[in-house]
Amino acid sequence: MEKNIPSISESEWEIMNVLWEKAPQSASDIISSLQESTDWKPKTIRTLLDRLVQKDVVGVNKNLRVYTFYPLYTQEECQRAETHSFINRIYGGTLKSMLVQFIQEDTLSDDEIKELRFILNKKPEK
Repeated sequence: MEKNIPSISESEWEIMNVLWEKAPQSASDIISSLQESTDWKPKTIRTLLDRLVQKDVVGVNKNLRVYTFYPLYTQEECQRAETHSFINRIYGGTLKSMLVQFIQEDTLSDDEIKELRFILNKKPEK
């Protein structure tokens, strides 16, 4: 059964990436990590973190003196949900249309084509 994962904004993905790398983390730890790679203010990061908690994508442990945050979904689960959402919005739910456009528009190397063939040949039929 597929979990109903809430939509995550591009900015929220940045916070999730920090938490998937290491969890649990305090808000201060998350702020420190993100200030190395973004120009976001601490208040912005805390707002995004609060949104993720409200969406039930991030959990918070309030039992310690300092609150710690942790992801409630794996990175793979969120990527899968985002992929389904993208395919539904942009390609009307048809994966084939997306793949055809990708293959026609993008220059694939011989190795990439071989890898795609291998993946398709390995996939069991339904």
